[in-house]
Amino acid sequence: MKKLLFAITFIYFSFLSFSQSIEFEKDNFPGKKDEMKVARKQLDIGTEFYMQGRKEFEDFKKSYASEHRYYPVSHYDYQKAGYQNFRDALAPLSTAQTFNPKNARLNYMLGFIAFITDPSAPQTLTYFETAYKLDPLAEEDMAFWLAWSYHLNSRWDDAIKHYQICLQQGKKNAMEAEDITKKIAECNSGKKLSSSPERVFVDNLGSSINTAFPEYGPSISADEENIIFTARRDNSTGGKRDENDNGYYEDVYSSIKLNGKWQASKLLSKNVNTENHDAAAGLSSDGSKLYVYRHSGKDGGDLYESVLFGADWEEPIHMNKYINTKYHESSVSLSFDGKRLYFVSDKESGIGDRDIYYSDMDVKGEWGAAKNIGPVVNTKYGDEAVFMHPDGVTLYFSSKGHNSMGGYDIFKSTLVNGVWGMPENLGYPINGPDDDVFFVVSGSGSRAYFASSKTGGFGEKDIYKITFLGPEKAPLLNTQDQLMAMAANPVSNLKVENAVEVASAKLTILKGVVTDAKTTQPLESSIDLIDNDKNVVLATFKSNSSTGKYLVTLPSGKNYGIAVKRDGYLFHSENFNIPDNAAFQEFTKDVALKKIEIGSTIVLRNIFFDFDKATIRPESANELERLIKLLNDNPSLKIELGSHTDSKGSDDYNWKLSESRSKSVVDYLIGKGIGTARLVAKGYGETKPIDTNETDEGRQNNRRTEFKILEK
Repeated sequence: MKKLLFAITFIYFSFLSFSQSIEFEKDNFPGKKDEMKVARKQLDIGTEFYMQGRKEFEDFKKSYASEHRYYPVSHYDYQKAGYQNFRDALAPLSTAQTFNPKNARLNYMLGFIAFITDPSAPQTLTYFETAYKLDPLAEEDMAFWLAWSYHLNSRWDDAIKHYQICLQQGKKNAMEAEDITKKIAECNSGKKLSSSPERVFVDNLGSSINTAFPEYGPSISADEENIIFTARRDNSTGGKRDENDNGYYEDVYSSIKLNGKWQASKLLSKNVNTENHDAAAGLSSDGSKLYVYRHSGKDGGDLYESVLFGADWEEPIHMNKYINTKYHESSVSLSFDGKRLYFVSDKESGIGDRDIYYSDMDVKGEWGAAKNIGPVVNTKYGDEAVFMHPDGVTLYFSSKGHNSMGGYDIFKSTLVNGVWGMPENLGYPINGPDDDVFFVVSGSGSRAYFASSKTGGFGEKDIYKITFLGPEKAPLLNTQDQLMAMAANPVSNLKVENAVEVASAKLTILKGVVTDAKTTQPLESSIDLIDNDKNVVLATFKSNSSTGKYLVTLPSGKNYGIAVKRDGYLFHSENFNIPDNAAFQEFTKDVALKKIEIGSTIVLRNIFFDFDKATIRPESANELERLIKLLNDNPSLKIELGSHTDSKGSDDYNWKLSESRSKSVVDYLIGKGIGTARLVAKGYGETKPIDTNETDEGRQNNRRTEFKILEK
């Protein structure tokens, strides 16, 4: 009997400790009749707007669940549901709350409105905590929204506790139970991923990029010299505001880096930006192709491609039916060779809410039928913001599935022998309990760019740079990163999960300027990237028509030939044999093209011979075919094929070897139909070095085959 009495007493006083909600009744506010009347009226007005917004919200939730087979995982999915009514409810409810801050339901309503508009704001959690302490049963779903608020504030254990209370309270349908169970798993993932970190610097890109308005969706060139992003500024094209959130319409902006500093960002021309929403969806690694998202009204949203011509972007072209459908397509990433396009679509045939697809370019240069990247990467909860690193094997994307900490997290998957590896969460603080999307990585792999609503920024959302420093005890920084870290004024020195390397960085960047050898004027030219081992052209790029600039990314593990061509000029060739394990490197190679005239000489860097022999190796075929085409296109040319050696070996040996090699090239050309009278073979041995013979690199440069125009 005593035990029963104690239990009843405990429950009674426990209930009293919660049941402190003060209702809007005159007896509760003696001497404040007039103030009470005003507050009650504001409460009624605000509640009416709130209830209308809540109905829209519940209708949206039900519709979303029916369409997607699960409840919204991210609070961003809810943002437009009842938005205007919630905004209208905010002021009167706030007035009422100032008068009576101890009403559970009023605090709950304000917490709910705050959650929809800005769930990570401190007052969101404060409202829900206050409401729950006043009366945990004031609303049926009180514990759920409090739990989710704890979740978004990284209070993992508090969130788990209240999610578990949700599961214990009343009956839950299967979808509700799945939603809560998933959120508990996210909290456990968050606890684990935030427990063993490494150092990173997080830097705001500064006032050249960021303003008081939202900036987001960055895309960068592989060398980090160009950035494209979306902003909603007051100088937007057309100056329109979106009726859903009163923000300015999206436009695309750009900036270039000079002397290590981003220049003032500029609004792209009206070729790209219209009076409606225009958003940056992706940028090719060489910075020459821009992908734009537009909502046409007819379809869910489509993708367009624009090409940089000179200093301006051309009118974007609507992408074909294999990319754009009646559904919503967004977020684009182009492979390093321009032959595969990754994009995101919410088409019904997908695995989840949004899936990552890819399309390969056919022989006519058209995009083929899109294929789903598959269930290893895509999940039922939705996958977004795809970015394929220029190394050709590392895919970054955002997902609500896998081991997310909450909402979208950023993951990477590596392609090995044509198979995608299990996605890895990039860890804390790259990821947090809120949505983390639109993450792009530099060619070097040591830096990344993303948008965030961090406190202390210039506006609602800013673009930031992450510098990955690695473990403090291990000297992993190169000189460039050390200087950069010393010069930086970091927003914060944070941590990332130990287990995940951000990028392989097995990549070489080749860039420079193509000019006329005599006038030094910039030239537009065609640049072929060749796999010498397979004798195939992997891709063709162009140098800029007004600046002559070019950029080519070369993933490690191939013997590459580079051929720079322009009508009326001799081609220029380079060779890069990059081992599988080669780390990131960047070369600047300016190319001065020579006109086809008597005396002009070029080095054929992609003609190879067996060691100490005159036997031409098969990987020389592409270079020789270019030479044959030049001779066929200019039938009056007579040329000398000269072969050179380094200084190793005797003079007589080197002369004989070079003579034999030059004759081998001439014989090859004759065998392909070039007239004997047009060709002269000449061996020079070691007599005409173009570099030192004291280093391996110098000797390699001296071992070469050249041709010189004798007659035109």
